Amino acid sequence: MTNLTLIIGNKNYSSWSLRPWLLMRHFKLPFNEQRVLLFTESTESDLAPYFSDSKVPVLVDGELTVWDSLAICEYISENHLDNKAWPEDSYARAIARSASAEMHSSFAHLRNEMPMNCRREISGITLSDKALHEVDRVKQIWRKCREEYGSDGRWLFGGFSIADAMFAPVVLRFQTYGVELDGLEYKYAQSLLAHPDVLCWLEAGRSETEIIAEDEL
Repeated sequence: MTNLTLIIGNKNYSSWSLRPWLLMRHFKLPFNEQRVLLFTESTESDLAPYFSDSKVPVLVDGELTVWDSLAICEYISENHLDNKAWPEDSYARAIARSASAEMHSSFAHLRNEMPMNCRREISGITLSDKALHEVDRVKQIWRKCREEYGSDGRWLFGGFSIADAMFAPVVLRFQTYGVELDGLEYKYAQSLLAHPDVLCWLEAGRSETEIIAEDEL
């Protein structure tokens, strides 16, 4: 019986929840899953016990509560995966952390103009110049990681890492909004879309009936 519980939001919309969920599933780490519906009258009270400012995801490990997706991934890697969720090579690990931190802190225009929505396929949207720049930046990061560190596997750094978990929602956004990819970026996105745990998440998200209006363009 596991002591780990991951509190997540709606799978159709919650990109931040997907990240640690996918990491833990990929490494077959047992955990309990608790879903809290976002933007409802009960959301704040449902999340109040976890000191997360009413945000998801939250990881509960016994008496410890960890909030924020990247912090959760770091904690899981260090305390439950013997640090296997980062590349072994120190240079690759530094770049993986850089890419993950940039994904965590940047790309505001991409997030706002392309909200995650697993149930929709939307074509023909017009992105702002700033959002287009961020789309190009994501492609550049994927290409750099694959070319310099990922040639021995399907993922950004060869083996699956926190960096892949951090960029997984972006792959889903690109699919939803019909962002054109080619070369290494296309192959990487296809690998992620074929991941059995991603397929499981997508199936669950598409079966949800809740609607968050601001994420329905």
